[in-house]
Amino acid sequence: MTLKVMVIGGYGNFGSIVCRHLVVMPGIDLVISGRDARKLAAQVEALKALSGRTCEGWCCDAMGAGFKSALDARGIQLVIHTGGPFQGQSYAVAEACIDAGVNYCDLADCRTFVNAISVLDARAKSAGVAVLSGCSSVPTLSSAIIDQHRFRFKRIDSIEHGISSSAKMPGLSTVAGVLAYAGKPIKQLKNGQVHDVLGWQDLTLRKMPQMGTRVLANVDVPDMDIFASRYGAHTLRFRAGSGIKLGGVANYLLAQALRRGLIRDHAPWAARLHRWGTWFEGFGDGKSAMYIDVHGLGVDDKPLSMTVQLTAFNDKGPQIPSCAAVALAAKMLQGYVPASGARPCVGEISVDEYMTAINDPDNLQMSVVFSDGQG
Repeated sequence: MTLKVMVIGGYGNFGSIVCRHLVVMPGIDLVISGRDARKLAAQVEALKALSGRTCEGWCCDAMGAGFKSALDARGIQLVIHTGGPFQGQSYAVAEACIDAGVNYCDLADCRTFVNAISVLDARAKSAGVAVLSGCSSVPTLSSAIIDQHRFRFKRIDSIEHGISSSAKMPGLSTVAGVLAYAGKPIKQLKNGQVHDVLGWQDLTLRKMPQMGTRVLANVDVPDMDIFASRYGAHTLRFRAGSGIKLGGVANYLLAQALRRGLIRDHAPWAARLHRWGTWFEGFGDGKSAMYIDVHGLGVDDKPLSMTVQLTAFNDKGPQIPSCAAVALAAKMLQGYVPASGARPCVGEISVDEYMTAINDPDNLQMSVVFSDGQG
């Protein structure tokens, strides 16, 4: 069996990782797409040098009118959309995939983009295709981890999770995306009541095994809307932060300035912070992690807590958000057919499938610790 896959943004930060995995996967026929002909050609050559296989490059705007025709002409079966930022982006790519009868997934972590994808559900079902949004660390992996251990809990009361990146800067589009809500209200859940917190505020310190103490702040993710109904949790919180404490402080100060009206547009400052962050990359330790704290009641009716930490070493953290799509492609290559419809990408990929797709046990380590009570 073969699977023809198009990666949109295939020379970008996350798109490059997805392509490097797919191009060496037997049975995958890879097409990469982007708007910069020079970068596209360079990526095609780099992938050929890596795998000895020639993949096709398609230089065009996937948001444009010709995208459906390109999918039809090339016989694409799965589109992986990595072209962020997704904040404020339309569903043009997903809609073209539906019209072409092509399965679609994206690496979005924008809460609105991911959770509102259901507006396309009826069209996707009618076309018989799957449209899966948020095929990334959140909510795909975060939900997979909780699902794996859900049987231990009679009731889940609270879920607090987050991500601490390494000092290595992601792409500018990623930085711009996560700073889009700096200083703006984020709806979270506390004791069953919806309340607002401010993006990149409420700085806190968290001790993380093998990583020391990291600075974290409020960040918005799709999980905040998904986990209440999926797990019945009545307290939900998500935090994130960079590998260098100064980065967390910089984000905090930007959020304060935006909140007070001292700065009106986050985009120029996102570019500045991205540039300044690259200057400090050498001071990082190359470690990043996702953590999940779950508190509730065990099947024995006694309090039960679970703490999970997936740690990445040697700046391998970006493999984690990238490889949900790789895992999905691998699963489809083996005959898996995702149910038609448009929805957030939860319940599609197991933890084992996810880790197999990353395939880097020397640089990724997961720990799961259970304890009584809230400690």
